[in-house]
Amino acid sequence: MLKSVETQLLESRWNDQTAESMSESELLLYRSNILGSDKRVTNYGGGNTSAKVMEIDPLTGAQVEVLWVKGSGGDIGSIKMDGFATLYMDKLQALKSLYRGVEFEDEMVGYLPHCTFKLNPRAASIDTPLHAYVPRKHVDHVHADAIIAIAASKNSKDLTRDIFGDRIGWLPWKKPGYELGLWLEKFCVENPDADGVVLESHGLFTWADTAKDCYDQTIDVINVATKWLAKHSDGQAPFGGPMHNSLAAEDRRAVAARLMPAIRGFVSGNQHMVGHFNDTDAVLEFVNARDMEPLAALGTSCPDHFLRTKIRPLVVPFDPEQKNLDDVLTGLPDQIDAYRREYVAYYDRCKHDNSPALRDPNAVVYLVPGVGMITFAKDKATARISGEFYVNAINVMRGASAVSEYQGLPEQEAFDIEYWLLEEAKLQRMSSPKSLAGRIALVTGGAGGIGAATAERYLEEGACVVLADINEDGLGATHANLSNRYGADVVRTVTMNVTSEEAVAAAFAETAVEFGGVDILVSNAGIASSAPVEETSLALWNKNMDILSTGYFLVSREAFKLMRTQDMGGSVVFVASKNGLAASPNAAAYCTAKASEIHLARCLALEGAEAGIRVNVVNPDAVLRGSKIWEGDWLEQRADTYGTDKEGLEEMYRNRSMLKRSVLPEDIAEACYFFAADVSSKSTGNIINVDAGNVQAFTR
Repeated sequence: MLKSVETQLLESRWNDQTAESMSESELLLYRSNILGSDKRVTNYGGGNTSAKVMEIDPLTGAQVEVLWVKGSGGDIGSIKMDGFATLYMDKLQALKSLYRGVEFEDEMVGYLPHCTFKLNPRAASIDTPLHAYVPRKHVDHVHADAIIAIAASKNSKDLTRDIFGDRIGWLPWKKPGYELGLWLEKFCVENPDADGVVLESHGLFTWADTAKDCYDQTIDVINVATKWLAKHSDGQAPFGGPMHNSLAAEDRRAVAARLMPAIRGFVSGNQHMVGHFNDTDAVLEFVNARDMEPLAALGTSCPDHFLRTKIRPLVVPFDPEQKNLDDVLTGLPDQIDAYRREYVAYYDRCKHDNSPALRDPNAVVYLVPGVGMITFAKDKATARISGEFYVNAINVMRGASAVSEYQGLPEQEAFDIEYWLLEEAKLQRMSSPKSLAGRIALVTGGAGGIGAATAERYLEEGACVVLADINEDGLGATHANLSNRYGADVVRTVTMNVTSEEAVAAAFAETAVEFGGVDILVSNAGIASSAPVEETSLALWNKNMDILSTGYFLVSREAFKLMRTQDMGGSVVFVASKNGLAASPNAAAYCTAKASEIHLARCLALEGAEAGIRVNVVNPDAVLRGSKIWEGDWLEQRADTYGTDKEGLEEMYRNRSMLKRSVLPEDIAEACYFFAADVSSKSTGNIINVDAGNVQAFTR
């Protein structure tokens, strides 16, 4: 069930005790963070906040007025003090004499660095004039769904007047920039008692003379709009009422697990893309509705929504009553191709002589009746945030269509935002992607030393990682460590027994739903046993074979299925052992199973080559530190075999190696990274020994 109006209303998060000792700039940071902490107020990266603060000029020692305003590309919910641009107000006022008119307004951005206070390196955003020229000390600009629902309505000016009277004004659509800053100033001068203004198809500006009053103003205005919308839409079926019923949660994820790798394969032509699945109540209400398709075709209104979600979503023709998934998958190539052609036509209709080149023509948002919403982007965080933005757009469409007629941005205006030269300059400033950006890896034995080290190496290079292990406690600890350091978006876990077909298939399905597919499999699940052959029971023999041979077969089979669906190639890395090449006393079961792994890898390299799936082997030796298989009887058994104690075993292994060096989990991880990365793109069927040198294990 969707939330009642009472639960939709915002509560004040301002704490007077917390704020009482803060400076004006610290109050700006505090206000920004608590506004941005609630997605009902503004979306990630959206909106802006500012304060005009008296500061000491470092050159003259005189007090000067300085604008503190969120810097370009920042997010008010997570911003720190260094995320604000600081500019002399007198210099910003002086810019008015240089303004040559709306057709030249973009050139004004080039003057902003000349207004910088204290050589602050934070770039000022395009919204800077909008905050500078409002003649009040504190200004908030947010993209609350309730406000944009009014702003995106066909009669938004009349609705604004009906809801707020003279308290909140209205300005027609204007692309953010210098001209809009002058419009805001003019409005404030002509309406000195107004508390803010609604910008058509865009959002809300509010202002006050203290930080707390500005915050309270913003929260109250949003709540007034929320209550008004709830009252005037009461009893109406959202989006024309339901046309489909949702599948059960488990079935929704099963459909997404099949759709997402197929879509991913089509949309990853320029770079590997990562997916996100959302089946929240708000999404399901929309995708199941009668008016979903015509509303979706209108696109979004708020520029921030549009930049994240493209001109419009792609509606996948899945029928939850007919369960026609096979037909949908068959028709998917033609449907995606049609979307691309429509996008190219949109670009050709709207482009200017100086427009940036055509960007990726694939959809970002995919709406699936009865199932939910899928989004794809260059990384997991962007895919998730794009989905959040479209949920904001859904909320806007719900409100606007209930009290009026929803309207998206006109096509040319939308294009001018998407292909804005200033936006292109921002994209060009972005750092180059890491070597595994957009790649998705599943690592078995992920709770152990080698698995965790390999996962970390991949995360360092921009990959998303699923840790699979039978050890739930170990998985939890490893997940906590890695997600704390690399972010919750990029790390997932699955409890998986590699000897169970069902568990393995479920783990890969979970990987597909969480990230969109898989590019890298590290088969690393391990067990070790030591016993003379005459003391090796059939159960012990079979346990080694089940985990180290059959288990490697099962996870590889599922990886091949998923990689072939994506048709993007892939990399399978077996973590085998020196013992797969060199016999070792009292370890017949272990050595034989490891030899089986190596030969299985050779066979799979032959089968996978035509699909671009590379299969290679890393052979460790004596990786004692952090290894789970060295925590039990195996350690004691190997110590007995070589006539030493536990403490002396690592030294014995080091001294027997040719290089006289210990082998660590990080060393194995580096070899696993080599085989996963493009630097080894011409290598398959190969073996890297990471054993500090062992002549018996030389490959021949």
